[in-house]
Amino acid sequence: MKAYIQLLRPLQWIKNGFVFAPVFFSNNLLKWGYLWPTIVVFFAFCLISSSIYCFNDLRDAEADRQHPKKRLRPIASGAVGTRAGYTLMGLCTILAFSVLSLADSPNAHYLYGILAAYWLMNIAYCIRLKQTAILDVTIIAVGFVMRVLIGGMATDIRISAWLVMMTFLLTLFLALAKRNDDYRIYEQTGTKPRTSITGYNKTFINEATAIIASVTMVCYIMYTMSPELVQRWGTPYVYLTSGWVLAGLLRYLQNMIVYGLSGSPTKSMVKDRFIQLCILGWLLSFFAIIYL
Repeated sequence: MKAYIQLLRPLQWIKNGFVFAPVFFSNNLLKWGYLWPTIVVFFAFCLISSSIYCFNDLRDAEADRQHPKKRLRPIASGAVGTRAGYTLMGLCTILAFSVLSLADSPNAHYLYGILAAYWLMNIAYCIRLKQTAILDVTIIAVGFVMRVLIGGMATDIRISAWLVMMTFLLTLFLALAKRNDDYRIYEQTGTKPRTSITGYNKTFINEATAIIASVTMVCYIMYTMSPELVQRWGTPYVYLTSGWVLAGLLRYLQNMIVYGLSGSPTKSMVKDRFIQLCILGWLLSFFAIIYL
């Protein structure tokens, strides 16, 4: 049973927290009528993403066996058989679309459309698209934007262009940072963790992540000081949360460039106390400014 749970990668479900962004930033987090459909699409995305993880591990089993860490994955190690893997994938896919009916959203057809588009995009990513440098990280970032979009559609909340841009830039930054870890493994072992890694090198990754981190920071500051936001929340002090964002980005760059610890954004959030403090500080300060 443990191997099957590992195949679903429940730790990665943290990423689906992006579906809560629209309800959080719209000052509706404490309203059950908005929170319930968001919870529903969160679990739907957890199931559909686990479906993709199953398919990815089935496709990459042979390559994963050559990787120092991925060789321990359930499919690659033989703990879960191929037939069982495909069965679990199908079950997660069916449940994901079934769960959406509980959202009771006026935009139900859009919810199914976004979930289907996400699934198809990632199937194509696993089969072919992840083999092309830059396109691979772009698709990952688009996937997070789709999480935000489905959160907005489920609650019928209008999503600002600022939120879409910040989501895309931040997740593009994290995806590029992860390529640094892949390239380091490629340098040390001569084994390609992924085909697209030959389209990267340390200089490009470091400079690209630094540029995107800077643009993300500027975008966030402009968002917090925009007249639209100040008018909506009736306070000009949201920009004060920028310090937490800057500290978090700098810490992530430090882990990537100085310590070589950029393998998994999710694990960084779970294990790095400094990043946890930045996220908690940002959430609490943002909550205090707009909800209290």
